[in-house]
Amino acid sequence: MNVWGQIWAKAVYLVCNYSPKGNWWGHAPYKHGTPCSACPPSYGGGCKDNLCYNVEDDRSSHLQEETEENNFIEPEAPRGTKPWSQAFKPEPPGLPPPTPAPTKPPTEDLQNEVVNTQQMSQLVTCDTKLRDQCKGTTCNRYECPAGCLDATGKVVGTVYYEMQSSVCRAALHAGVIDNDGGWLDVTRQGRKDFFIKSNKNGVESLGKYKSANSFTVSRVAVQAITCETTVSQLCPYEKPTRHCPRLYCPRNCLEENPHLSRVIGTRIYSDKSSICRAAVHAGVISNSVGGYIDVMPVDRRRHYIASYQNGVSSESLQNPPGGKAFRVFAVI
Repeated sequence: MNVWGQIWAKAVYLVCNYSPKGNWWGHAPYKHGTPCSACPPSYGGGCKDNLCYNVEDDRSSHLQEETEENNFIEPEAPRGTKPWSQAFKPEPPGLPPPTPAPTKPPTEDLQNEVVNTQQMSQLVTCDTKLRDQCKGTTCNRYECPAGCLDATGKVVGTVYYEMQSSVCRAALHAGVIDNDGGWLDVTRQGRKDFFIKSNKNGVESLGKYKSANSFTVSRVAVQAITCETTVSQLCPYEKPTRHCPRLYCPRNCLEENPHLSRVIGTRIYSDKSSICRAAVHAGVISNSVGGYIDVMPVDRRRHYIASYQNGVSSESLQNPPGGKAFRVFAVI
């Protein structure tokens, strides 16, 4: 401690709580001089009865709360209970501001993308019987594996096959597919009085002389169509159910003559709709690629629902006169 120019290594600093007469600064040692000649700033510079006097004591009711000192030039706004939660974290010097991530065009964000992988064709085994695979529903298209020539599934009939026949081996017998497998269409034909046995294409069928339900098999035709082709032009709904060929749609049908290629409905479409644009709307194919699809004609619908999917706006329609409908499926 520095006391009158001398350094005291071991000293005790004692402050007495009284106000002596003279020039009390509030710090030891006391300095002598004329009364009130050097009143400390903490006493406001006032003098009363030869003593330093704080003139602010009479105005204590008007004192303002001291604000915490800081490095702000302007007065700081009142802080919350957790000022650090709103504090600004400066970027390191010399680094450029972060670049915002690129955004996609609104047209892409608003496509309402839908993907549909449902297939019309059913994958079966070499021994699958039509009666087991198709009960009370319209049977349509099947995919058979390779190697069914060596399987043991029985075949009953010729041309018209009994419902307990193996679907794939009946197709082999009829020459619709070969031993490499493939797709075939099945049509239910109602009851037949008898079934004839024969040996064809390496498959021996059995005969049956008793009335039973029957079916026929046929090859799956493949046809390329345009963006404007409709089911009403190609294969409208009929009874008994007919099969449409497997279709190939070109790409970019959304850009080609959209005014001539209406889409009416959602999921189930009017047969006046463009097949390929309906396939894009349903999410079965993409507009930029195109591809193979299957369609199933169905009976008329009383109303069709409008929607916007995959960049295609479909129309609604109520009680169309005589119009039939169709569904569209993926080919995988």
